[in-house]
Amino acid sequence: MIRADQHLVLVGMMGVGKTTVARVVADRLGRRVFDSDAIIESRQGRTVREIFTDDGEEAFRALETEVLLEALASPEPVVVAGAGGVVLSATNREALKSSGARVVWLCADPATLVERVKSGGHRPLLDDDPAGTLQRMFRDREALYREVADAIVLVDNRSIGDVVEAVLR
Repeated sequence: MIRADQHLVLVGMMGVGKTTVARVVADRLGRRVFDSDAIIESRQGRTVREIFTDDGEEAFRALETEVLLEALASPEPVVVAGAGGVVLSATNREALKSSGARVVWLCADPATLVERVKSGGHRPLLDDDPAGTLQRMFRDREALYREVADAIVLVDNRSIGDVVEAVLR
């Protein structure tokens, strides 16, 4: 259960539905949403793809950390749609664990994610081999998601409403 004074952070792979679920949950709880990718794009005036292309992944990850730490420092409880790779940074994992936030891992089979992300050209890490890349990313990140998660919500074959209810529980 999410306490009234507690941030809620959704983590998980790209395409799992963090942004959509965060918006619905935030609306239900009467909270603001911190959508990491959207905030980064707005502040930079560039897409995630452009940031990756122009500045590299390391620069994007630094921006990701900046936004996460800002969200966790918010005096009002917020719902955070974390960037897919937010767990790659030890700094971010420690911040998630020490913040008192409720962290929910939205988990999907990589095969499900391939279908969801195939039309999205804004995901530069998937340019060459989406299915293979998603499998590798899941394998590389699974333990990191588990490390920070207070709860795991499986999203395969579930409606947004079902996922939202599971997150709120």
